[in-house]
Amino acid sequence: MDGTLSANDLSHIVTADKAHVWHHLSQHKPWEVSDPNIIIEGKGLRVWNQAGKEHLDAVSGAVWTVNVGYGREEIARAVYDQLCKMNYFAGAMGSVPGALFAERLIGKMPGMSRVYYCNSGSEANEKAFKMVRQIAHKRYGGQKHKILFRDRDYHGTTIGCLSAGGQDERNAQYGPFAPGFVRVPHCLEYRRHEQEGAPSENYGEWAADQIEKVILREGPDTVGALCLEPVTAGGGVIAPPEGYWPRVQEICRKYDILLHIDEVVCGIGRTGTWFGYQHYGIEPDMVTMAKGVASGYAAIACLVTTEAVFDLFKTDETDPMDYFRDISTFGGCTAGPAAAMENMRIIEDEDLLGNTERMGAYMTARLHDLMDRHKVVGDVRGKGLFLGAELVSDRESRDPVSEPLVKKVVADCMAQGVIIGATNRSIPGRNNTLCFSPALIATKDDIDEIVTAVDGALGRVFG
Repeated sequence: MDGTLSANDLSHIVTADKAHVWHHLSQHKPWEVSDPNIIIEGKGLRVWNQAGKEHLDAVSGAVWTVNVGYGREEIARAVYDQLCKMNYFAGAMGSVPGALFAERLIGKMPGMSRVYYCNSGSEANEKAFKMVRQIAHKRYGGQKHKILFRDRDYHGTTIGCLSAGGQDERNAQYGPFAPGFVRVPHCLEYRRHEQEGAPSENYGEWAADQIEKVILREGPDTVGALCLEPVTAGGGVIAPPEGYWPRVQEICRKYDILLHIDEVVCGIGRTGTWFGYQHYGIEPDMVTMAKGVASGYAAIACLVTTEAVFDLFKTDETDPMDYFRDISTFGGCTAGPAAAMENMRIIEDEDLLGNTERMGAYMTARLHDLMDRHKVVGDVRGKGLFLGAELVSDRESRDPVSEPLVKKVVADCMAQGVIIGATNRSIPGRNNTLCFSPALIATKDDIDEIVTAVDGALGRVFG
């Protein structure tokens, strides 16, 4: 497994890519005189580009997706076998892998009962928003339609999801957005000094109370749902402060507001439990997931609800407007649930939840070591193998380092053969957090290699 291609193959692939592929999240102007990276092979945590250079991938496919690592032939075989037998039928009908994976998934989610299949995290969140709106019309005369979202959280790339997007830089130039989405404050304790009135004690409860203030301002009879990430991802890898989630749950129940947890990043083991919300003892009404559900081996996303939510859509079979009138074309693909079942089996058989907890603790300790060596590291935070290190120019003032310097750290690591991430195109002036999410199979040696690369990069960039 060395990632090499023949010279003819290499020339053709690079030429075809540069001529015809529109890459995601990329400025293409530099590639008029240089070549983009083309990842041609992967095994475990390692990937190889078109030049045959090996990289350790510390971000699981760049966007927190390949949870069980590359080259899992057993998942590929499961998908192949299923596709040969039955590849697709629209979701109005059932399928064998769809039924079996739903059963296994619900077994990991006490209190939840129904799985709605679709093909991306953005789409899963759109489905949840549509359910909230339909419930508002069915039960509340359209009044209880507003959806609250949190500053710094991200829920997808469609216009609807961007309307619930708490990252202003990512939203820029895509408005106007859909009405009825209302922002609530973030819960990043490290930056509580930037929030007026934030206390040094019991910050978590205070941050949750700010949500209640928004609800009261908008009118509780107009708010249908609160959509939150259990650990904020691209907005800075923000683990919730103590006391936050219990108070959030209490507020939602007090005002009859559906609690929608976006597990697109955190779900399926990333934080050391099957789902991030399970660390905090909360009981959501809706949970959305994608990315790690099949570790990128097939496209699949799910919206999971309680039976109480499901029952709201089957009260009168004679009413043609009573059910959830929605479809996801590729939610009918069987490859997704077939891959997801095998993905889940691997996580169970290899104790990857346990490994994530152990290696997450080890990596957190190693990142704290970097704080002792580099004053530019202001904060280390996260959960499991989902971690961030915020870079600041001064620990006392906590002023962020400039984004170009953060990019230099990422580029230096890339040159060393280690791929790390950083918040980018997210929060204006606050894109200063290094992001780490290696596959759940990571070992101490892998983590040491990642941290050593970051150590060297910080020294070269900041001295």
